[in-house]
Amino acid sequence: MPDVADDAEQWVRSWSASVSEQAAAAQSLSDQVSRLTVTASDPEHHVTVTVDGSGGVTDLRLEQQAAHFGMTELADVILRTMRAAQVRLTRRVAEIAEQTVGVDSPTGRAVVAGFEARFPGTSAEDDDGR
Repeated sequence: MPDVADDAEQWVRSWSASVSEQAAAAQSLSDQVSRLTVTASDPEHHVTVTVDGSGGVTDLRLEQQAAHFGMTELADVILRTMRAAQVRLTRRVAEIAEQTVGVDSPTGRAVVAGFEARFPGTSAEDDDGR
């Protein structure tokens, strides 16, 4: 007859190992996202924007041809390109979540949903930024 105490101890060890694995995976997700950078360009490659893992702009490059835009148009192109980079960032975060914690895990769902809420977009916007 199995020993209930041994079974309970085995269950606790298994549960503890599972929690430790989940914590390590969540830490890996966090580390990879914190190091992430994503770049997008407008279709003509006059404007290039790079964002970091939090979606903040870390670099903005304007080619000489961008000077031909009016100020309002240039601002619009910059913002569209920034949003395309942020949408691309959200996709990369989802990929990293899938590889680390699993996109269907509570952690994966929460992280991806947070990025999707902060950076909503469509694939058409992202496809414009290369």
